[in-house]
Amino acid sequence: MFDDGRRGEDVRGSHDDADVIVVGAGPAGSTAAHYCAAAGLSVLLLEKSAFPRDKICGDGLTPRAVAELVRMGVPTRAEDGWIRNEGLRVVASGRSWELAWPDLASYPSYGMARARHSFDRTLAEHAQRTGAKLLERTAVTGPVLDERTGRVVGVTARPVDDKGRRAGDDVSYRAPVVIAADGVSSRFALALGLAKREDRPMGVAVRTYFKTPRATPRYMDAWMESHLELWDGTPRESNLLPGYGWIFALGDGTANVGLGSVNSTPARQSAANVDYKDLFATWMRNAPPEWEFSEENQLGPVRGAALPMGFNRTPLYTRGVLLVGDSGGMVSPFNGEGIAYAMQAARTAADVVAQSRARATDGGRERALQTYPRVMHRELGGYYTLGRYFVRLIEHPEIMRICTRYGLPRPVVMRFVLKLLSDCYEPRGGDWVDRVIAGLTRVVPSS
Repeated sequence: MFDDGRRGEDVRGSHDDADVIVVGAGPAGSTAAHYCAAAGLSVLLLEKSAFPRDKICGDGLTPRAVAELVRMGVPTRAEDGWIRNEGLRVVASGRSWELAWPDLASYPSYGMARARHSFDRTLAEHAQRTGAKLLERTAVTGPVLDERTGRVVGVTARPVDDKGRRAGDDVSYRAPVVIAADGVSSRFALALGLAKREDRPMGVAVRTYFKTPRATPRYMDAWMESHLELWDGTPRESNLLPGYGWIFALGDGTANVGLGSVNSTPARQSAANVDYKDLFATWMRNAPPEWEFSEENQLGPVRGAALPMGFNRTPLYTRGVLLVGDSGGMVSPFNGEGIAYAMQAARTAADVVAQSRARATDGGRERALQTYPRVMHRELGGYYTLGRYFVRLIEHPEIMRICTRYGLPRPVVMRFVLKLLSDCYEPRGGDWVDRVIAGLTRVVPSS
């Protein structure tokens, strides 16, 4: 319980190192740090690696993610390494369709691409310029708990070298609020007993990079290409897998090439027992020669990562800790997109934290913090629920086959699919497709 009678202008304790500690400097953490600092809070941003560092990702940014960059004030000029794309090129059943991003009031009509090793560094540097203090090679090892209330009042951490090995003594940092943005494994959340939910979809993705010579059609491709048919090496008609492959040109003479698959529960994913790196190799062996995705042009190994989906770790707030991004399982079940939702959640979390610090009592601050999960479920819960239904359908190969063969060639279906799968629709107003999607997200359960 909190003492509602304790009041005062300065709500930060005399022994605190910051108003808020952010664990992890990926897109979620750096975005949260930026907004907290912009609100006038002192922010400590802790990152276990040193920039630049690599992350497993498709490197594609939907218009929804671009809108978040615009809100933050991040420059996205071509001369800084950003490449714009016009929409999705969908490949299925031996055909392809180019679907331009919709022209909406809520989002720009273009997406972007940027390799994560430079994207994450750009966001972290932006947070620093706003006022956040970044400590790299600082591995957070657990929470600091108040002995009386059990509330989190800081973190324990240790300095590490470039291989993640201990490089100094453990240290504690204190703050009245902690934002956990430490990724899919989220050791910080696990230390608080917050395990992954077994009733949420789980995806997996593998990717690598290829050089794209100027003479190839992949060099400056203006479309994010998605291949909706994946198979496990048997004839295509016999075992179509739920998931898709992608090819995203990065505008620097390279392309991010990968594939992802999804199952309705972690148990079904384990039962599928798919060797995704082998599946990727099969896809590449069958790729057209003009792509030039050869061993000679491959840059680095094929690497994989889990994709936690649909709020697969809850509660999103507990005892002074807010979960954002992959730590809260905020990847879309529709398309494996996580960056846009991580940044949206970070923006929301930062606003909630700022509002809480403006309250005059412990009780008032706690009530403000408790609004975070309610806001996130209201904004994304219905959409994620639709995504869970979608995953259950495409787990059946025959349904996936019918959808790709008979549904995609229809312009109305294509238009609906683009907006639904990319989450680029007007939440209020818009055309009839927008209204249908928005209506569906409101009538289904949000948690």
